[in-house]
Amino acid sequence: MTGSAARYLYLARHGEATPDESELTERGRRQAVLLGERLRGTPLAEVTHGPLPRAEQTARLVHTQVTQGAQGKGVALTSCDAAGDYLPHVPARAELPPDAADTVLDRLSAFPAPERERGPGLARAALDRFTGPVRGDEPRHELVVTHNFLIGWLVRAALDAPPWRWIGLNHTNAGLTVIRYAPDRPASLLLYNDTGHLPPELRWTGMPPELHV
Repeated sequence: MTGSAARYLYLARHGEATPDESELTERGRRQAVLLGERLRGTPLAEVTHGPLPRAEQTARLVHTQVTQGAQGKGVALTSCDAAGDYLPHVPARAELPPDAADTVLDRLSAFPAPERERGPGLARAALDRFTGPVRGDEPRHELVVTHNFLIGWLVRAALDAPPWRWIGLNHTNAGLTVIRYAPDRPASLLLYNDTGHLPPELRWTGMPPELHV
């Protein structure tokens, strides 16, 4: 009988992008390299990224670093639509705290209708693909290079929070979050938006100034 083993899901937001989001800035490339250096020696089986250039470029730079060591040989690099940038859940007014409902709904209504419509399906696909223990006897370590919204969605799911609670979770460029899914245990949030691999001048890109601490 096949057993199950722990999954260690590493989540990272892409590096800093240019204003048109077509590529990484020099700072973004440096962030990606430093993230890869931090993860070198981690027994990653796969690096997955979303389809947008800023995520793909970050993932490739990270992958180059993690595959330099002997332990990194054979780490797969894959693209997945479910790791992309989308609205994972658009709440109804009744789901939201009354004092925040107008602000939240106004903000979400600014996104194009196709983004609001396709997001929930991709979010379900992300939960199916990236969460939960894995089949077999060997733990699995995998990195997903993605975007702010999906990291918030997966963190709120790990904490069994209401679906709307992905809103308000913010992540720096190249910050690292790690979730463990072990058999017969609740999911564990081991790291959240950790930037220990980045020097101070690279730690707060992608975050509003009022959230710099």
